[in-house]
Amino acid sequence: MKTFLNALLICLIMVPATLLAQTTVTGTVTDKADAMPLPGVNVIIKGTSRGTATDFDGKFSLEVNQGETIVISYLGYTSQEIVYNGQSTINVTLQEDAAQLDEIVLIGYGSTTKQDATGSVDKVGDEDFNRGAIVAPQQLIAGKAAGVRITSGGGAAGEGGEIRIRGGASLSATNDPLIVIDGLPIDQRGGAQGSRSALNAINPADIEDFVVLKDASATAIYGSRASNGVILITTKKGSANQPFKVEYGVQATTRKVTNTVDVLSASEYRSLASDPNFDSATLGNASTNWQDKIYTTGTGAIHNLTVSKGYENFNFRVNFNHVSQEGPLDDLYERTGFNTSFVQRLLDNDLKLTLVAKVVQDEFSYANEGAIGAAISFDPTQPVYDENGNYTQYGSSANLAPANPLYLLDEYESRQTIKRVISNFNVDYKIPFLEGLRFNLNAGLDYAENDGHLYSGPNPNNPDAFATNEVSNGMNRNTSLDFYLNYTTDIESINTNVDITAGHAFQEFFIRSFFDRTTNTNISNTDINRNALESYFARARFDISDKYLISASFRRDGSSRFSEKNRIGYFPGVSLGWKLMNESFMENSFFSNLKLRAGWGVTGQQEIGPNYGYLGIYTPSRNNAASIQFGTQPNGDPIFIETLRPEGFDEELKWEETTQYNVGLDFGFFNNRLTGTIDAYYRDTKDLLSRVPVPAGANLTDLLTTNVGEMTSRGLEIGLNGVIIQKEDFDWDTNFNVTFQEREITKLNLSDDADYFIPTGGISGGVGNTIQLWKPGYDPSTFFVFRQVYDNNGDPIEGAYVDVNGDNQITEADRQAYKKATPDAFIGFTNNLRYKNLDLNFTFRGSFGNYVYNNSASDRGNLNAVVNQPGYQANAHASYLDTGFTNQELFSDLYIQRADFVRLDNISLGYTIPFEKITLRTSLTATNLFVITEYDGLDPEISNGIENNFYPRTRDIVLGINVSF
Repeated sequence: MKTFLNALLICLIMVPATLLAQTTVTGTVTDKADAMPLPGVNVIIKGTSRGTATDFDGKFSLEVNQGETIVISYLGYTSQEIVYNGQSTINVTLQEDAAQLDEIVLIGYGSTTKQDATGSVDKVGDEDFNRGAIVAPQQLIAGKAAGVRITSGGGAAGEGGEIRIRGGASLSATNDPLIVIDGLPIDQRGGAQGSRSALNAINPADIEDFVVLKDASATAIYGSRASNGVILITTKKGSANQPFKVEYGVQATTRKVTNTVDVLSASEYRSLASDPNFDSATLGNASTNWQDKIYTTGTGAIHNLTVSKGYENFNFRVNFNHVSQEGPLDDLYERTGFNTSFVQRLLDNDLKLTLVAKVVQDEFSYANEGAIGAAISFDPTQPVYDENGNYTQYGSSANLAPANPLYLLDEYESRQTIKRVISNFNVDYKIPFLEGLRFNLNAGLDYAENDGHLYSGPNPNNPDAFATNEVSNGMNRNTSLDFYLNYTTDIESINTNVDITAGHAFQEFFIRSFFDRTTNTNISNTDINRNALESYFARARFDISDKYLISASFRRDGSSRFSEKNRIGYFPGVSLGWKLMNESFMENSFFSNLKLRAGWGVTGQQEIGPNYGYLGIYTPSRNNAASIQFGTQPNGDPIFIETLRPEGFDEELKWEETTQYNVGLDFGFFNNRLTGTIDAYYRDTKDLLSRVPVPAGANLTDLLTTNVGEMTSRGLEIGLNGVIIQKEDFDWDTNFNVTFQEREITKLNLSDDADYFIPTGGISGGVGNTIQLWKPGYDPSTFFVFRQVYDNNGDPIEGAYVDVNGDNQITEADRQAYKKATPDAFIGFTNNLRYKNLDLNFTFRGSFGNYVYNNSASDRGNLNAVVNQPGYQANAHASYLDTGFTNQELFSDLYIQRADFVRLDNISLGYTIPFEKITLRTSLTATNLFVITEYDGLDPEISNGIENNFYPRTRDIVLGINVSF
């Protein structure tokens, strides 16, 4: 709270008292081709949001300070920069050019332009990011790119988010994309033990842009880790010849949950006393909303201090970042980090050295999220404290009863400290003896150490219960070295530009973890895992007559996760492009850009967990957890010998392999004021890595990770960008993207049995129950339920289900695959508006065709949830008032509810105040402002489609101040 108040105080007192003098410069902007004035040209002071636009006659007027750089830019024209040195008038001529099409985008081990890109590639830059006090970097691009779906894990402090590109291509292996930060691929399994997000160590304010590689022709050069797409993150590095600049920003935040689980109120609970099974003697005299008691208003603050300077041959940028974010359960996340970058150019700019280093300390103070379930089920007529001032508990006669939710929060301490260094050194050298030949070397290190402890008090209702003490620590080390040669040349005789790249990469991951738990039974163990990946890669690109594009890539990966027999994988990719706009028959077309693309490629998946699934491994027993008696000691005590237990393995384990086809169209109208892309894809994954049951005696385990099955997915992605208004005092641009997708398991076992399925999707309400299934012909998130029968009034009849097979009895054979959690379509809609110095931007996200299983209602929406408990009475879900169910109906499709939604995800209002030497910007931002949905549960956006004890999302209100000078 103190951090929040300090940040808020800074926000309120940082506005300078007086404006300092500025000089007004006027000018005219014309078209170089015909000398006609250009209306709506942006005239901006570089590095600020101060600016204007030309009027109908191409004229502008702008207040400017000595030494500032004026940037004149217009869609379809080459931008110009002019340093102000006292001129009273500045007249500018702009030359027409496909400026936007020539924007540089990374493509993995190199770059290209938008005009020449042949794969499905999206770039989201700093100016497009979501605003506000964003802690997890992935939230910057939520709703910004077609085919990319970001789902927050909930409202916990420091919570990250699930990233899915084209829905994911796997079942049991990871569906997370490969993330590459400044050339360093990070560990797909999390990057650091104990962290809520692999990207938490990255300061969102330090990110320049995201480039999303979606189709296999673009990702194949990353081979064995690219089946789920690739995200390339570039951090800010400053620029050459830049004046010394200091920037400071502070954002003060309040966070509050927007919804809670609907349970019986105290009065509704007391009304159950008429039931003969209800024990009225247990009723208390209070009316306690336990969810209101456990959730508080969280506060937080983000500070960013940045200094940068650019010389002719050297530039640097140093950022200090501190984050403090509270969760509604009084959990806390703090990040303190230094982000540095240094760029040195030597040998007449032929040699460029870039060093990027991030030193970060993350500190998590976790809350006991078991308090969420306890607050849902605890008797609402009981007070928080008893007459002695202690937490009210059910008592020792109910040792399976939930503890007082506030006791669970109070008697719990779990902390994790993570110290992490992410560093990358890049050498880029233009070799002098052959024009167009470059050598590029990239050496990276991601090193993290974690240290944590946990204390959890004993169950107060069980006198035999023990407190839990845990100590954990570990180390993650990711080292990477890659280098490549790149050669570009123009072959004039055939009017062709050639770009060839070939290189080698090696990456090693080392993980050590230690865990010690002290309860009634002590457990202590140390685990070490190490694996490596060695690769060779090449790519050739040809631009023929500035019309026809050909790109081909190839990667050879060798992974230590697989046996020598299956260790090597080969991953090719090919794509074609046709710049229709450059054809003579398009000269008088109403298009300002038109390009057709097509691609094919093969990618892999090797994230099968921490162990080597092809090796026979023996697990030692520790602390007498599993031992055999061999004889007795002289005093008669037994002698126990600890065991070595063999684990299951599959010698034939190999890569998952995904083949993907993509067809795309890029287009532009009205001098590219309206641009867009359309992509259609088909993806087939075979040799799916999955953990499946095996027959008794067939292996050393009942569940084995092996290659089994195939899955296909297909989709259509549409992205539109429009500059609606571009005037002197008012700008309005917009982005809309929509994605349609389907996924289907086509094979799941080696015998091609179409009726075979694997239960999945564990739920609350009994032991080992599941509500989803993997089965050929269905989406992997499909639910598996009985079809509910209703009476003439439309009310569900308890225990009555459709007899699907007509055998006059309801058995497991009558459960059916029904609906799915994966949406049929999702959208993002962003608008950016500016009126003079006032700006407004907002982003909507939506999802359609997805369903959620309301496990909170199915588990507790019945009378037995109250009265049929061992020695106590609990609360029920409010759905009981509608159904009147006595028993749990866990597998009824009644609880599969449509979860379409449209969410106002982010809205920000800002105002820029220009001073002579200082630019000040104030902003007010709200996130998760409202959700439009028919779903009556806690939240329609649940990544796995099962709502149960979900940490509610918060609505964040952010006041921000940014100053630069």
